[in-house]
Formats: sequence, structure tokens, C-alpha cells
Amino acid sequence: MTTVLATGPTSSDIMLRITCPECGERDYTEFRYGGDATRPRPSHGTAESKVWHDYVFLFDNPKGPHREYWQHVLGCRSWLVLERNTATNAVGGARRARADVIRVGTSK
Repeated sequence: MTTVLATGPTSSDIMLRITCPECGERDYTEFRYGGDATRPRPSHGTAESKVWHDYVFLFDNPKGPHREYWQHVLGCRSWLVLERNTATNAVGGARRARADVIRVGTSK
């Protein structure tokens, strides 16, 4: 079995670990990246196709502290919001994503 290391300009030889609120600390290979957790998602059936196009295909590539969606696909299958520094791969807290859903045109 081959071990894949998280890489980056300042990463160490320690693998990226994510703490799932349901399952505990796990290797990042059990998770799938789900996108930027700071962007409002358009509501189904209410937005024009340009709004969906922009949401799906146009995005920033931030450097530094950032909130991201991750799904624990090889565990409890929960969606999480993960605090991660994209420059160093340092992982902060993770929480269930359900309460953080932001919709375009609605207040949080």
C-alpha cells in the first residue's frame, strides 16, 4: 500500500488529517473535497442559468485560512465545513455542514 503525502511549498511529511465530528480523526483520503463553504449556493429552480454557471465554474483560489466543504465518503458520509489553511495545509476545526447552508437571496 502506498502512502500519499499532502504536498505544498511549506508542508511537512505528516499526512493531512481531518477530525470528523462523528468518527474522530481520519486520513484525508477518506474524504472528498466539495468546494468553497463561503460562497452562497443558488436555490434550486429559482436562479437563472448564468447564476448557476458562475457558481459552478467561476471561483477564487484563496491562499491562507479558508472554509471548505468536505464529505466523509469512506465513513459516516456526513458533509463537513472544514477550516483549512490552503498555504500550509494546516487543518483547524470541522463541523457538520447542514447548519451552515447559505442560499442566494435569503438570510442565514
